[in-house]
Amino acid sequence: MARNVRVLHCAPEDVFEVLSDGWLYPTWVVGASRMRAVDPTWPMRGSRLHHSFGVWPMLINDETIVEEHDPPRSMVMRARGWPMGEARVTIEVRPRGDDCFVRIQEEPIAGPGRFVPRPIMNALVRWRNAETLHRLAYLSEGRAAVRSRRDSPSPSPSPSASPGRASDAEAQRS
Repeated sequence: MARNVRVLHCAPEDVFEVLSDGWLYPTWVVGASRMRAVDPTWPMRGSRLHHSFGVWPMLINDETIVEEHDPPRSMVMRARGWPMGEARVTIEVRPRGDDCFVRIQEEPIAGPGRFVPRPIMNALVRWRNAETLHRLAYLSEGRAAVRSRRDSPSPSPSPSASPGRASDAEAQRS
């Protein structure tokens, strides 16, 4: 089983906001190139993402199914990626101060990928999932930054700084 870990500079809830938006799947999962459909119940257990992988015109349509969903702690998916087969992907998120610790584990469970020697398969999957976590970090940390800016009180502009309104000093000069 291939494992990758990364500290993300955001809360676990920010990670699960990204995971809960099925339309974002190809932006953080390496190899997924487009979304075709997202079940309306995503990310509940049994729901599916209908995605493609590859580069046009060499696209293969496949799907990912949620097996477990326990926000903001964990999510387990069965990802299909034929012709390699299917893999069980487990994402675990734990708080770590103001940050969070994210671990992704992936193991082949069906198809030809099960017969690739484990050290070779693990090395390839770790390499790919390092980039997957990097992309997930960009999205999750970006959402956290937007929320932080939105939630922090901004200083209200002084009346003299309002557009179209002259300051007292300007009014006295005219």
